[in-house]
Amino acid sequence: MSTDSDDATERGYIQSKDAYLRRLRRIEGQARGLQRMVEEEKYCIDILTQVSAMTKALQSVSLGLLEEHLSHCVVNAAASGGSDVDEKVREASEAIARLVRST
Repeated sequence: MSTDSDDATERGYIQSKDAYLRRLRRIEGQARGLQRMVEEEKYCIDILTQVSAMTKALQSVSLGLLEEHLSHCVVNAAASGGSDVDEKVREASEAIARLVRST
């Protein structure tokens, strides 16, 4: 997993940060709800339905962040003309591969 430690770099998702945080808090609530369902021994199909909803929500966040990475980080690296563009494209490709494997 790559970690870009350049703190001066503005992240591509910064314009949507609040929206991402709201969505992640909602997902966090879904996870707590799933825990409650298991504790209360709810019907397994109902739990699986909620797991599927949570998975879709996480995929939506992932795809949004990937789009932000491509349209901001990769585009900016390409515009600067340095070798950084290869690294950014590689990171995006690896992220896409992880997303595809997780579905």
